[in-house]
Amino acid sequence: MKEEIGKRIRQIREDMGMTKEKFAKLLGISGQYLGVVEHGKSYLSIEKLKVLCDLTNLSADYILFGKDNYLISNTQKTLSEFSIEQIETGCNVLQHLAVFLKCK
Repeated sequence: MKEEIGKRIRQIREDMGMTKEKFAKLLGISGQYLGVVEHGKSYLSIEKLKVLCDLTNLSADYILFGKDNYLISNTQKTLSEFSIEQIETGCNVLQHLAVFLKCK
């Protein structure tokens, strides 16, 4: 379980484009300790987990158990970069693809 949590924390940090040192500073821990956590050798304290949740707007459920609310927030972030017309076109393409795959 520690390794999976560490992998998720590392992925979150990398998705934010942050170095270990910068991310650790925001969490109030050392870069060295963050490395230990990311490698699944230790956990964040409850207080630091709350800081991480507040910082990333992710749930503790995702960080601890992998419940994929992260996918939703990541999708919302990605879609916010597109116009309504681009999103509608993408949805139409997906509908056609779904019909095509259903017929196979």
